[in-house]
Amino acid sequence: MNTPQPTTADHIPRITLPVEGMTCASCVGRVEKALSKVPGVASVSVNLATEQAVIRPDAAVDRMALVRAVENAGFDVPPAAIELEIEGMTCASCVGRVEKALRGVPGVQSATVNLATERAVVHGVADASTLIAAVEKTGFDARELDRAAAHADEAAQKKDAERDALRRDLLIATALALPVFILEMGTHMVPGMHAWIDATLGMRNSWYLQFVLTLLVLAWPGRRFYQHGLPALQRGAPDMNSLVAVGTAAAFGYSVVATFLPGVLPAGTINVYYEAAAVIVALILLGRFLEARAKGRTSEAIRRLVGLQPKVAHVMRNGQLIDIPIHEVGVGDILEVRPGERIPVDAEVMQGRSFVDESMITGEPVPVEKTHGTTVVGGTVNQNGALTLRATAVGSHTVLAQIIRLVEQAQGAKLPVQALVDKVTLWFVPTVMLAALITFVVWLVFGPAPALTYALVNAVAVLIIACPCAMGLATPTSIMVGTGRAAELGVLFRKGEALQTLKDARVVAVDKTGTLTEGRPVLTDLEVADGFERNTVLAHVAAVEARSEHPIARAIVSAAQKAGLDLPELAQFESVTGMGVRAVVGGVPVHVGADRYMRELGLPVELFADTAQRLGDEGKSPLYAAIDGQLAGIIAVSDPIKASTPPAIAALHELGLKVAMITGDNARTAQAIARRLGIDEVEAEVLPQGKVDAVRRLQAEHGTVAFVGDGINDAPALAQADIGVAIGTGTDVAMESADVVLMSGSLLGIPTAIALSQATLGNIRQNMFWAFAYNTALIPVAAGVLYPAWGILLSPIFAAAAMAMSSVFVLANALRLRRFQPTGPAA
Repeated sequence: MNTPQPTTADHIPRITLPVEGMTCASCVGRVEKALSKVPGVASVSVNLATEQAVIRPDAAVDRMALVRAVENAGFDVPPAAIELEIEGMTCASCVGRVEKALRGVPGVQSATVNLATERAVVHGVADASTLIAAVEKTGFDARELDRAAAHADEAAQKKDAERDALRRDLLIATALALPVFILEMGTHMVPGMHAWIDATLGMRNSWYLQFVLTLLVLAWPGRRFYQHGLPALQRGAPDMNSLVAVGTAAAFGYSVVATFLPGVLPAGTINVYYEAAAVIVALILLGRFLEARAKGRTSEAIRRLVGLQPKVAHVMRNGQLIDIPIHEVGVGDILEVRPGERIPVDAEVMQGRSFVDESMITGEPVPVEKTHGTTVVGGTVNQNGALTLRATAVGSHTVLAQIIRLVEQAQGAKLPVQALVDKVTLWFVPTVMLAALITFVVWLVFGPAPALTYALVNAVAVLIIACPCAMGLATPTSIMVGTGRAAELGVLFRKGEALQTLKDARVVAVDKTGTLTEGRPVLTDLEVADGFERNTVLAHVAAVEARSEHPIARAIVSAAQKAGLDLPELAQFESVTGMGVRAVVGGVPVHVGADRYMRELGLPVELFADTAQRLGDEGKSPLYAAIDGQLAGIIAVSDPIKASTPPAIAALHELGLKVAMITGDNARTAQAIARRLGIDEVEAEVLPQGKVDAVRRLQAEHGTVAFVGDGINDAPALAQADIGVAIGTGTDVAMESADVVLMSGSLLGIPTAIALSQATLGNIRQNMFWAFAYNTALIPVAAGVLYPAWGILLSPIFAAAAMAMSSVFVLANALRLRRFQPTGPAA
């Protein structure tokens, strides 16, 4: 049998480029088109939310060619900082040679080399491998330092700065546009205001004031539309920036002519439309600000994951324990981890004994005992003992780094809804521009005198009535109101896309611990034998377990404390390896352990056979207690199912959805819980990558999948699923990776979320129809098709009013979602 040989592309890593300046779907299309033309590029995927382009080459690709392609399309690849560790430098001349080599690499803006730290910091768009090759040519060795946390902080700072700039520009535009709107529209809408302004300020002075304020709006907060829109128009690839730029410039230009050269306009057309230009800028900036605020959250999950790794590790070097930065830890280094500290890297335990909280990996709340020879994972928390470790994986090879990559890859995937927006935007903008041009030409050639003036007025009307302010508000306002109402109902939509995909869910996949269950072990069962009293047995067992740090022991002690029991005095405590524990409590011997321990003591566990069978069917492992040589009781500690879980599963089944459980817990416990709750499918004993694979399998078999989880280990699956739903009582990272958060921690929020998704998506469709179809239907009227038959022209002032009404309708329609009521049980 012939084994398929891997293609060359399989060995060529993907290239990721950050791209700045994209504002809409047509920008995405232009960047993809430009990059796909670069030799060696097999496929390109550009994500507007993450502002990244992922290039999959099928041959060697010049990174600088990719950068130039992006820049030629009118966008920017921001410079990044790469830090290299340089080995072998001994003097200042070495530093000079390395700096010269690095500065000679195409795309490098600056390079600084420090002899004392043996580090080089390079700013630019060159990739690390090219820089390392340049250093090696000078005779030195170099390697890239892991600066994931710093990169995440830099990206977050950029997004924060962008959002702050939009907020500032929005406030300025609103403050300047509001008086313009009042001065102009007030004269048309408020009786007597025209006469009052004429008598006080004077109409001509009013126009002068509007001119100054509007000029400030366009030249200051509105400058961004001209900076991007006009070059795009010049390249023959207009986007929504172009439409905003041309529309506002046309309205402003016509108003300037009406203000300062009224004689060139025909009678009856001398009006100003400053308010249209100013208000358009303010409304579009509002949409951009809402979009930027949502996009700014996409990297928070990565930042939190990176933050799990400590910055410093305690490493043994030359017989001494020293603190070094985490990126300097190498495979084979000996490390020490103290109680309460996070484990810095993946490692093997050399000395010590402790319990480690691995919930970020397994999702299970019960800490795991670690002794000599066992492995630990970087980012997990050491609880109560000191450990000596040997590093087995560092940097990008750790489990935590792999989880981060999984989240990045899943979040960077392109959603189907974006393709729809791409198509609509790509034809709408140039169509409007073409319609305005045709209107101008037709009136110029066939219109009555003065033809030029009529041509200009009607072309302006077309641009104004089709201006995309309603388009900019159609989706964000529905999302804003819908998510606000959802929050009142206990459902938090973090990403607007979830509103468009949740209604299509066919399978709801859930994590077990903290999602179906409470997420913490408690004493669930305690049955006593004849002749024993429950509180007496619990107090004696808790007295013994109080000496243990095991989570099961803590659950028993906690139950005794909640019952208000006083624990008897304890003596002669001893742990029996593989069996249990024993001690003298209140003067009598007490033994606690598994059934084999009781049999060794000669005690008949068959007394509790029915109870043990029931506990086994429920996935619980029973413990037995013997007091003064007699079998006293059977005990079980487990993670209890939430009271809201059974009705939530039933509600999902009533909606026609399948329910699947994907958990890192053992298969026996998972199957037992699935039988009790009527869950359709079970995937047990899986780690983060396994959860992602399980979600992919469900997607392939059933279609749209919503995944519900609460642990850091769930972050990749939450990102991979079509809709990620995090339990609000879970970790911050899970919430940041999710599209939807059930703030109450109840699965009953899912039916509510689905109903709200349907209502909100319907509202978005209505808004988009109004924004596109309503304005598009009026374009012919603005162009003057009614003039030959009835002599009707749509003045730009009415075009501006229609445009404003379109926006008002979109806002009013979105506000209807505030009255949404769930049909099922509330979250």
